[in-house]
Amino acid sequence: MDTVLTHTTAFLGVAILVAIIARRVRLPYTVGLVVAGIGLAATGLETGAMLTHDFIFEVILPPLLFEAALSIHWRELRRDMLPVVTLSTLGVVISAVVVAAGLMKFLAWPVAPAIVFGVLIGATDPIAVLAMFKDTGIKGRVRLLVESESLFNDGVAAVLFVLVVTWVQVGDTTQLTVATVARTLIFMTGGAILVGIASGGAAIALARHTSDHLVETALTAVAAYGSFLLAENFHFSGVLATVAAGLLMGNLGVLREDQDQNLFSSGGRSLVIAFWEFAAFLANSLVFLLIGLRVAAMPFTGIGAKALLIAVGLVLGGRALTVYPLCLLFQQSTWAIPMRDQHVLWWGGLRGALALALALALPPSFPFHNEILITTFGVVAFSVVVQGLTMPLLLRKLNFLSHDERHP
Repeated sequence: MDTVLTHTTAFLGVAILVAIIARRVRLPYTVGLVVAGIGLAATGLETGAMLTHDFIFEVILPPLLFEAALSIHWRELRRDMLPVVTLSTLGVVISAVVVAAGLMKFLAWPVAPAIVFGVLIGATDPIAVLAMFKDTGIKGRVRLLVESESLFNDGVAAVLFVLVVTWVQVGDTTQLTVATVARTLIFMTGGAILVGIASGGAAIALARHTSDHLVETALTAVAAYGSFLLAENFHFSGVLATVAAGLLMGNLGVLREDQDQNLFSSGGRSLVIAFWEFAAFLANSLVFLLIGLRVAAMPFTGIGAKALLIAVGLVLGGRALTVYPLCLLFQQSTWAIPMRDQHVLWWGGLRGALALALALALPPSFPFHNEILITTFGVVAFSVVVQGLTMPLLLRKLNFLSHDERHP
């Protein structure tokens, strides 16, 4: 316990320095954290063991997801629900198929590990995406589309990941039918949403009986972590449960202008916003530093630079074949997505801690375990550093970072 506390405190100190420096040199904060983590690893510091599946799922994800969901207006989300759902469901499947097929063709991977890698890398990561938009200050519809898709598509990817891994380990291909996948998706997503609504609703009911801003803020923390853990306990999607709880409490509290109808007191509303911004800062700081530490320790030579480049190319290609064709479906409708927004959806589809959590969850005996883990870290490193570093340039080129869309 003392070692963990010491490392955590040291990481926060490094994160503060990185935040100050990143603001001064206009470097994306997340990129700075990963680079700092790689630098710490070069000094011989060994703390990479902290980056585990349980740590990411039970400590990192809930505050980041809840904080993001709190700021999404249901009215705006409902208006773009169809393209968001399409991108977060069909999009994951298309991306996974493209990546898996490419690994089998160009790198001669067996079917099972290729599909597993395609599924775990198929969803854009909410941690990386949300951090990127906070760095750039982007607002408006494009932010809603990117954030909403990233919040929902990882739930789909997690369900498919469980199905595929079970199929590989059991070896019974007859059980993995379209109907089975559909039923499981409905069960896990529907159950998660119900758990999230129930958790958020219970917190709201209790909040109405108090005007203590500390109690109100504590209720949001219980709703965020409680919904996640409860959903996971019932084998639902903890991610979607926390998102549902955050959407409910955000739209009935943080985002509601009418104070008479708001479930939070005026002091509670301000504290809730500040608390979750701080919690998200802590979670981002820890996870991206740890990613940098683990990336530096990864034996990438085990699969070769060419294989890593091919994998990165397949992930980017799979994302392109997801965004542009699916957006074309809405071209002649009220949901039409401008081409410049589609470019942001493509290049802004970062991969991060979620993919790592799923890869780290694989048992050591799983076929191509090391190859999957190393390739995942390679793709995530490219995504966070290269895409994260060039994203502000793309946004500026597309005139997103002008006037009111810049930080004040």
